[in-house]
Amino acid sequence: MSEIRILGIDPGLRVTGFGVIEKHGNRLVYVASGCIKSNDKQSLPERIATLFAGISEVIATYQPQQSAVEKVFVNVNPQSTLLLGQARGAAISALVHGGLPVAEYTALQVKQAVVGHGKAAKTQVQDMVVRLLELAGAPSSDAADALACAIAHAHGGQGLGALATAGYRIRGGRLIG
Repeated sequence: MSEIRILGIDPGLRVTGFGVIEKHGNRLVYVASGCIKSNDKQSLPERIATLFAGISEVIATYQPQQSAVEKVFVNVNPQSTLLLGQARGAAISALVHGGLPVAEYTALQVKQAVVGHGKAAKTQVQDMVVRLLELAGAPSSDAADALACAIAHAHGGQGLGALATAGYRIRGGRLIG
């Protein structure tokens, strides 16, 4: 039975959630989860550097083989959307720099894969993450969203019915797709 370790990322400039799971055949096993937080008093470049360094540390610690990131949705506030996009770019850069293939999923795809419908509330996602991974307690909202992203990748990111999973990584100093 092959094992795949997947790192899920829920990007945010203030708080970025991460979740690491392993897929053992059809079984999912919880490895770790948490949040990377930046300080509101830091400049934007410093906050992005904090995010990059935090994700790089998670990669070094847990050695995932694949990654999944939630795609940005367009917000009512264009400034918030731009900042979220920059945080997401920092996250993807850290993943690619760490040698991981990167799959991207919309919030709708993640909710559909975890809860069964794309309009699920955050609490429903948290509850299903707890059930699917047999956790003793609920992780924070950001960590639960990251775990849900990893679960969505585990369920649909490989084999038949694969969702959009174009992966990019660095090999020999070059970006390959």
